[in-house]
Amino acid sequence: MHPDLFLADLEAKPRALKALAAGLERGNPWRGGFRRVLFLGMGSSRYAAGVAARRLRALGVDAHAEYASAARPLPPADDLLVVAISATGGSRETLDVLAHYDDVVALTNNPGSAIAGAAREVVLMEAGEERGGVACRTFQHTLVQLMALEERLTGGGRDLPALVRKAAEAASDLLERRDEWLPKTCELLDGPHGVYTIAPAERLSSAQQSALMFREGPRRPADACESGDWSHVDVYLTKTLDYRAILFPGSAYDEQAMEWVRQRGSTVLTVGRDLRYRHDDDPDVALLTETLVAELVAATWWNQ
Repeated sequence: MHPDLFLADLEAKPRALKALAAGLERGNPWRGGFRRVLFLGMGSSRYAAGVAARRLRALGVDAHAEYASAARPLPPADDLLVVAISATGGSRETLDVLAHYDDVVALTNNPGSAIAGAAREVVLMEAGEERGGVACRTFQHTLVQLMALEERLTGGGRDLPALVRKAAEAASDLLERRDEWLPKTCELLDGPHGVYTIAPAERLSSAQQSALMFREGPRRPADACESGDWSHVDVYLTKTLDYRAILFPGSAYDEQAMEWVRQRGSTVLTVGRDLRYRHDDDPDVALLTETLVAELVAATWWNQ
């Protein structure tokens, strides 16, 4: 992994998203006709899959996201679509679990990878090479391609290419204005006890991916929490730590958490309120964009 190349990967997000939108206009890469869906993956792949499964369940599809490393995966069935997700196509755990299934669709960024060779079908992330060695564009493109699957299975009416272009505009806005917000954000989050990330269940992947970026690049302690659950599991840390957090808003329980934050003098940056960006009032744009804030902070710290 290389911090300068990681930053270059982030700066290429708008261009890659525009290319992905153009590809989606040419056609949806998924086949339909399934009543149930099982997503298998690790790390960033599983984060994206967890949100995708939750979205599908809310629309009446029986969908589940599982650790590829689980000892007893869901049994195969004719009505079950198995989607194995690996950006590099070489995740050992995800390759191992394929032995349980005959009909698998691989979602990967590498068409020549082992997972692509082992799958019945392949859907490409179309994120381009991540020369920095960190899954950033591939995470974003995984979310988009899983939205395309959602559209195929449910007949959803949203214009997905238009959404992806809005996400490209949002990323461009954050990148172009970074000199205005990034130094202060780095200062606010730079505490002795790490960084905590908070997001609603519908966008929990934003908190999980953001925390991973702090761990993977600058090697700082970081952990993610769901907004409502925060008052049951992470609130205790505000009493004893110099608590620094990023809040991705949208939960009905944001204010419940913020009451504790204010009482205990903790530091929380709200992305989409304290730090605004173009189209941040659209939850789907936020899902595809907001991790860029943590990624740019991580890239800055990594370069220090």
